[in-house]
Amino acid sequence: MLNNDVLRSLRYLLNVNDSKLEALCRLADYPVEPGLISACLLREDEAGYRSCSDVLLTHVLEGLVFHKRGRDDSRPRLPVEKRLSNNIVLKKLRVAFELRDDDIQAILQAADLPMTKAELGALFRAPGHRHYRECGDQILRNFLRGLTQRERAQA
Repeated sequence: MLNNDVLRSLRYLLNVNDSKLEALCRLADYPVEPGLISACLLREDEAGYRSCSDVLLTHVLEGLVFHKRGRDDSRPRLPVEKRLSNNIVLKKLRVAFELRDDDIQAILQAADLPMTKAELGALFRAPGHRHYRECGDQILRNFLRGLTQRERAQA
């Protein structure tokens, strides 16, 4: 899934403006240039469109984790992923929203994409593991849609 699409989905999911997304980046100690988030949220055919880098999206997700769960300064910070995959996006959202397997299954079920625990577990394994499975765009898109439904219903 394109990083710009994930960023748009996150903005809609959180129901926030561009400045709040910039604030999430600052929470992750990433200084974002003014207007970059707004340019990344534009459609490809609109003037001023910019592609969202893996580093920018990673910092937005990291800031979301800090915003939702708090920051633990006693633990060393993990290095920021240089290459972002759908699996990593799914993992970071799982951590940020404190989701268990049952929660993720319910979210995917609500988005008309049921998965077994084994299928779900394969998405969270390390890439070298023999049962690892790549998270496809359809899975991530439906997960974001289901998570949005869940968060909007709770609000």
